[in-house]
Amino acid sequence: MERDRSAAGQGRTATIGVFALQVDRQELAAIFAGGFIGALGRAALAQGLAVHTGEWPWATFAVNLLAALLLGYFITRLQERLPPYTYRRAFLGTGICGALSTFSTMMLELLKMIDAGDWGLAGGYAAASVAGGFAAIFLATKLVRRARIGG
Repeated sequence: MERDRSAAGQGRTATIGVFALQVDRQELAAIFAGGFIGALGRAALAQGLAVHTGEWPWATFAVNLLAALLLGYFITRLQERLPPYTYRRAFLGTGICGALSTFSTMMLELLKMIDAGDWGLAGGYAAASVAGGFAAIFLATKLVRRARIGG
């Protein structure tokens, strides 16, 4: 855990069956606020990038790569350069990047491609999305670490 939430008096414990769930209201608020911003950003980018060139879903692909790039930047920066006792990670990583990326839409687009018999396109889209996401995170991480060494 990043911090002892109960010591700050912010945690609430709820029991669900045999599981005890520790709820931090400030962390949930940070995720909610970030999610709101990320969802608005995704909607705006998806509309702005609604380019129909062939069957490739460019808007979803671009938004997911952007979210991976931002996630790599935010998480590396937060873990390595800033104090961990804040709600920035929940706001930026889980909230904004989680809502900005759209895994479910990607899965629906893959299903449509497969239903249409476009197995090659579906395989290429899946591979490019995963490889592009990893590359974006890798690039962002390297940029943050390079800035730390240089600055």
